[in-house]
Amino acid sequence: MSADETARPAPPAPEDASPGTKLTSWDFFRSMGSPKFHVAPMVDQSELAFRELCRRHGATCAYTPMIHARLFVEDLKYRKEIFTTHINDRPLLVQFCANDPDMLLKAASIVAPHCDGVDINFGCPQRIAKRGRYGAFLMDDWETVHNLINKLDKHLSVPVTAKIRVYDDLETSLKYAKMVEAAGAQLIAVHGRTREQKRAADVRANWAFIREIKKQLKVPVLANGDIRTLAEAEKCLEATGADGVLSAEPLLENPSLFSDPPLYSPSDPAHPLPVEGDVNCELLHEYLEITRTYQTPLRMVKGHVHNMVGSWLKEFTDLRDWLNKTPHSEMTVDKLQAWTKELQGRVNLVRRN
Repeated sequence: MSADETARPAPPAPEDASPGTKLTSWDFFRSMGSPKFHVAPMVDQSELAFRELCRRHGATCAYTPMIHARLFVEDLKYRKEIFTTHINDRPLLVQFCANDPDMLLKAASIVAPHCDGVDINFGCPQRIAKRGRYGAFLMDDWETVHNLINKLDKHLSVPVTAKIRVYDDLETSLKYAKMVEAAGAQLIAVHGRTREQKRAADVRANWAFIREIKKQLKVPVLANGDIRTLAEAEKCLEATGADGVLSAEPLLENPSLFSDPPLYSPSDPAHPLPVEGDVNCELLHEYLEITRTYQTPLRMVKGHVHNMVGSWLKEFTDLRDWLNKTPHSEMTVDKLQAWTKELQGRVNLVRRN
């Protein structure tokens, strides 16, 4: 497979496939280069093209979008769309949501040859996760959490990792994290908010809880929450003692978040996005060029457009209307590049005036 080819997932391995001598814990983490800066798993937004953009600007590991295990096994169209990779898309963790250990193993076995590890989502707090009984809503069912992790740990050929949230109290948070570790998770990412704290703008992440979890676990621990700039990432690493950090929404708005030196210096730390410059227009141009190589569903592309330059679309409503109203069948990368160039010209005009 050449570096620019998209990998085709292999057929599922038999359930009793031996994990062999797969790496565990710190050996696993070091095999990936002990990455500090991670692209968090996001629904429809941490796809191959975006991962490539973030890797170019400082990210040292990436998760796939959250993948529904049952759909991945049963729906070939969904599988081809939601999971693409290439030989240089590493280190890579593939994240699944599930509540059935056998179904999860079938899904994970398909991607195992194409990634460094398989992650289980125990953090999604959205209503769709409640309806599907996965993500953070498995925090009420520790037996299922244990069984999902343990199934992969015993039968999958690559390590299993987990992304979790904290509880309201430290004691329960610690017990939960220790159970996840004991079940077989070789790396644990901890979001410092509870299941009920869905909006990052409403409450700060609890770095103190992450610090205590890190102290008591024996596997690598990643911190998630309130990582809006490289400076905040470094501050979080120092405050929590974590081995790496994840960023989600802030990375969508600024894919160069992990760049060192930064592509821009925010004048207001409380509003770190480059809304006064055209840096994100340049990043959007770069992202669109990447999608020429790695075909990306238009809904994902449009999502990134809104995230990267959405603040300007409140002012240039005609450009917003074109983006929202143009039929998908008429929208091309060339047209989006021309649209971005027009936006960039207007942004620069505003800056000069």
